[in-house]
Amino acid sequence: MNEQAIRTIVEEVIQQLFKKDSRPNTIPMAVSARHCHLSQTDLETLFGKGYELTKKAELSQPGQFAANETVVIVGPRGSIEKVRILGPARSLTQVEVSKTDAVKLGVNPPIRESGNIAGSAPITLVGPKGSIYKNEGLIIAQTHIHMHPDDAVHFGVENGEYVRIRTEGERPVSFEKVLIRVSPRYRLEMHIDTDEANAGLITSGQSGILVKDGEKPVNTQATLKEPVQTKEPEAVIFQKNLLTKRDVQACKGDSISVRKGTIVTPLARDAARELKKAIRVMD
Repeated sequence: MNEQAIRTIVEEVIQQLFKKDSRPNTIPMAVSARHCHLSQTDLETLFGKGYELTKKAELSQPGQFAANETVVIVGPRGSIEKVRILGPARSLTQVEVSKTDAVKLGVNPPIRESGNIAGSAPITLVGPKGSIYKNEGLIIAQTHIHMHPDDAVHFGVENGEYVRIRTEGERPVSFEKVLIRVSPRYRLEMHIDTDEANAGLITSGQSGILVKDGEKPVNTQATLKEPVQTKEPEAVIFQKNLLTKRDVQACKGDSISVRKGTIVTPLARDAARELKKAIRVMD
């Protein structure tokens, strides 16, 4: 192999090492069961003056935790016991339930982004030391994805944008209007409620595929209703001993035939995949 060929290989290997992040467009998912966030004032009304939440387990989002403490939530038609409190205490009290929970309680909460409780449904909370009635604060959480700014750059999305998430498995489903929430405090994770998880047989830790508007997901199980006419790929015979990315890009055919022993660089293979060109070895 001559010196120029060696330089070409080294150059392409270096480019490969510094290639853009090639992570797939998959999002880890977490199933969020009914829970509540309490203001410090409401916490003390329910549990006693000066009360502080005690930590049961850390949550995936940094600084958030599931508390040992629970409350009873009460609606016009029924109640649900042992609803977990998530800490730390917030400025406003908010209760998040699924639609199924709402039917049991006899209430009709709106679908809202967390923190947007103005005009939401009323709810009564009962603790060991007292009870409170909130004129608003009960919501069904908008399906959303927590992202660090680095993740947002990788996926090419912005805070407040909506995307579509597709899942695969025994019961594939597609989530529309999934809200992107970006903050340096966040860890990449999509949150869905128990109704959404049950609909798609989804468990925490499963991943979804992010699809932006205008992008079409690949349906791996689609069947063709009509025969598709395909043309024979135009083949080009490559005579040199080294096939590079530039050679693939310059090739006008759909198929490149190389001799046995021809060196095909990694970037050449990447370029062939991107341009949908087949590389074949001649006998």
